[in-house]
Order: sequence, then structure tokens, then C-alpha cells
Amino acid sequence: MGQQRRRTGGTVAAVAAVGLLAVATGCSDRGPDGAAGANRAGDPGDAVRRAADSLVRAGSSKASTSLEMASGGTRVTIRGKGVYDFKGQRGRFQVVLPKDPAGDDEHRPITELLTAGALYMKNRGAGVPADKWVRIETRSLSDGNLVTGGATDPLAAAELLRGTRHVAYVGEERVGGAEVRHYRGVADIRGAAKAASAGQRGALAAAAAKGFSRKGVPFDVYLDDLGRVRKLRQQFRMADANVASTTLLYDFGVPAGVRLPADEDIFAGKIAERQPGGGRTTAGS
Repeated sequence: MGQQRRRTGGTVAAVAAVGLLAVATGCSDRGPDGAAGANRAGDPGDAVRRAADSLVRAGSSKASTSLEMASGGTRVTIRGKGVYDFKGQRGRFQVVLPKDPAGDDEHRPITELLTAGALYMKNRGAGVPADKWVRIETRSLSDGNLVTGGATDPLAAAELLRGTRHVAYVGEERVGGAEVRHYRGVADIRGAAKAASAGQRGALAAAAAKGFSRKGVPFDVYLDDLGRVRKLRQQFRMADANVASTTLLYDFGVPAGVRLPADEDIFAGKIAERQPGGGRTTAGS
């Protein structure tokens, strides 16, 4: 377990090495519809805070994610696509990294398995055999894996809405062909950690304690008639970067069985990381 915890720093370094940077735009606490919109859609706060429960009732869905990150004048976008089992709190994604800022190297897509307690990564980086996985405990990550892995866990993103403090109903729109209600507000990470389900509480508590320089997370969420998240955009402020995470959910009820790697398939050695300047260092045990 000690080796796994020490790899956390290597994972963060890998994310920084490909330039995890993003666009964070300010969110108003009130929508243009004001109170009239809230009356038509019911209480906005209740609707938003119950979004995670609605996803669990839905069972599963396909998902697309993107992380837009900005730091020091550099911007990149990391994209992911996969399926998520909300009842089992597990997902499988293919994450595509941008080219290295200092060169033209293409990165192989990283396969990620997201679970309530851990992040598994294959094609993780130099030094890891092609048939091995890297495992990291999410509660050991300073941000609870809301941004580190390059794809925000869809359930964790929805659980964060349990900490909503300011929210307004914006209006009705369409997302992916579905009629949705658009809400805009700010969620408190500490409040979300206290209200989160048991599987997500530890990671959100870690994020609340040390992950972000701003504990309030501005968001725009689009809920369908069943209260399910169809689109969620959240904006995080880290010490040296702004991060905008967008999650799209669709095709609810699809098969989403996710099998975790066996112990013998998990890499326990050292991981070589590519640095922004093109050099390499070694992280791990």
C-alpha cells in the first residue's frame, strides 16, 4: 500500500507534464429567469442536490468527459469516453492526452477504471509494462481524483452537487436531443463531503481538505425530467491552474460491467515520468 501511495505524486507529475491546463469562466449565482424560473421547475436547490440519487436509480450510462486546463498562458484539453455503473460506482474510460507541449509526441490513449476507492490506469507511462495496471487510492490524491486522472468521475461530480449552496434556475434547453432544465450555482466541497454517499465521502473529504485553493465550485448542470444529469460543467481553482470539467451522460441503462484487475496484474515497480522539458525522472517505490 505504501508503494501505491508514493505513486500518487508520480501521477500528478504525469498530468502536469502533458500540460493539464484549463479555461475557468466565472459563474453568476443567479440565472436570467430568477424566481419565476424557480417556480416553474420546483426548488432549484433540492433538484440539484438530488441529482446523484437520480443517477443511481438510472443504473448506468455512457459518458463523455473533457478537462480544459490553463496555467501560465498554456491551455490544453484532455478528453475521455466510456461507460459508468452508478449503482456499482465503477466506470471504464479511454482518456486521450494532447501532444507534449515541448514536442510532437503522440500519446497512446490511457485506459482508466474509476471506482469509489481507487483509480486504475493502463498505458500509464514509461516504465510500466503494457499488460500492467497502475493503482492509486483516490483518497490519497489531494483533489480526490476530480481532475488528476484527466477524467472526472461522473458520480463524484454529481455527488459534489450535494454541497450546493447558491443556485438559480436558468431555463429550459435541449442537450443531446433531450429536454433539460438548466441550473447555475456554486457547490461547497466541504458540504458535499459531509452529505456524500459512503463510497465517495473519503475522496471528497480529501479534496475539501487540500485539493483546491477555492472551496466553492461554480457549476452549470442540465437535468432531464427524471432529475438525471445530462450535462455538468464544474470549475475548479488549483494553486497554479484553472480547471473546467465537463461531463455528458447519455444512453442510460446500457450494460456497464466493469471488472477490476487482479492483484498480479497491478504494477508495483517504479514509473518513469516525462517532464515538460522532454527529460525523464523516476517516481514510485
